[in-house]
Amino acid sequence: MFVGDKVMYCRLKKIRKLGSLVIVTGFALAMTACGGSSDGNDTTQISPPPPVIPSPEQCSNQVYPILAATDSGENMAYPASNAIDGNTSSGSRWSNDDNNAALTLDLGSSKALAALTIKWFEGDKRIARFSVQTSTDNTTWTTVLSEADSSGRHSGFELVKFESSSARFIRIIGLGNNQNTNNAIVEVQAHRCQDADGNFSELFPNQLGIELIDWYLSIPTDEDNSGTADSIFETELADGYTNSEFFYASADGGIVMRSPSYGFKTSANTAYVRVELREMLRRGNRGISTQGVNKNNWVFGSASAQGRQNAGGVDGDLRVTMAVNQVTTTGENFQIGRVIIGQIHANDDEPVRLYYRKLPGNDRGAIYFVHESRVKDSDGDNIETYVEMIGSRSNSATNPSDGIALNERFSYHISVNVNLLTVTLSREGKADVVAHYDMSESLYEQDGQYHYFKVGVYNVNNSSRPDEFVQATFYEIKNSHIGYTGSE
Repeated sequence: MFVGDKVMYCRLKKIRKLGSLVIVTGFALAMTACGGSSDGNDTTQISPPPPVIPSPEQCSNQVYPILAATDSGENMAYPASNAIDGNTSSGSRWSNDDNNAALTLDLGSSKALAALTIKWFEGDKRIARFSVQTSTDNTTWTTVLSEADSSGRHSGFELVKFESSSARFIRIIGLGNNQNTNNAIVEVQAHRCQDADGNFSELFPNQLGIELIDWYLSIPTDEDNSGTADSIFETELADGYTNSEFFYASADGGIVMRSPSYGFKTSANTAYVRVELREMLRRGNRGISTQGVNKNNWVFGSASAQGRQNAGGVDGDLRVTMAVNQVTTTGENFQIGRVIIGQIHANDDEPVRLYYRKLPGNDRGAIYFVHESRVKDSDGDNIETYVEMIGSRSNSATNPSDGIALNERFSYHISVNVNLLTVTLSREGKADVVAHYDMSESLYEQDGQYHYFKVGVYNVNNSSRPDEFVQATFYEIKNSHIGYTGSE
């Protein structure tokens, strides 16, 4: 039983086909926005621009320009200059197989230096071994970090901290890695990087109480040269995978997910970039396929007895606490400011997509969801119904009086009970906003239909400026199903 100041109910539009005649009937009660319009043409394709390198959350107080990078044993295929060229793809890296290979960086003048952030080549697959020296004159060197190891968990930038000193030159001495003698750095940044007390701290996403063994992650890079976005599977996430560009722990104890508007996509059939978790009930058992009615996915309670038996769980419950930190402000009118923050995905369709949208002139954002039925309209397209919960999804919406601001914490709860979809929004000090939707005519109970939750930032704007992105911080993600005990 859900109690709130705003309760909505939508029933699926029924379709009866009489020859070529399509008759549509249905109803919507007060305080709903149930309609079948689409968000517009989602087929725009723009080539991805060079990536924007953010300063990692743990090391944001000052980043120094590096004027030059040299290596006495220069590898012409992977020269030292690659390590400071702003290109974070693995093909642009410094590499040297010699023991004690030295990458020397020049800041141009002496700076107060206390840390580096380094994107190691294959940083989440192997452990780099190295030392760090500093110098004011490129002649007399002081060792500030001796025979250190990288974590082996960072796909993005990793914080390397050492004793604070004044230095113009930095020498990173490569000592090979845990697999071979190669030393390789994709990109390096130099920082002052100390808090007011001179302390350092770094959290990993798996240390924040969210069971990442239940999920895999999509990020808009292509390190495996597949032509599509990279996937970070359950065991890698549970072991502490982090990426300071797209997926990392925030200073206030959440998981930050950040998606640019352009980059590698999850498939050739999607128009948008995302950084998103996909539910994986198999919890790292690679012997179970990601697809199908099997122990990796769940089914509705209205599914057949055989389907319920074969699935990893029955019905679904997802509880998320989060804050949206950034949305886009430019682009096509219908795309500006919108981001999908949660989904139920089926084989090919989406029983629910939950949107946050804030327009540039508004202080607060709206929340609405879309139900996609498997029933087709007269044009052969899936019927979609939009339900506005807070504010309006309109391209010209005024500032919603009860909207949600950027960086404001809120919670959402998505529940499926047999065929009833319930979406609940909760905020501290305010009554819940609740919407119910009857999915009994949507055909998701049919044999072969399977489901999984998705949580993250699905950047549904592919027309913004290249430097724009969407970002959210997630403080709680809990998934549960009847018959599924993996997360208990």
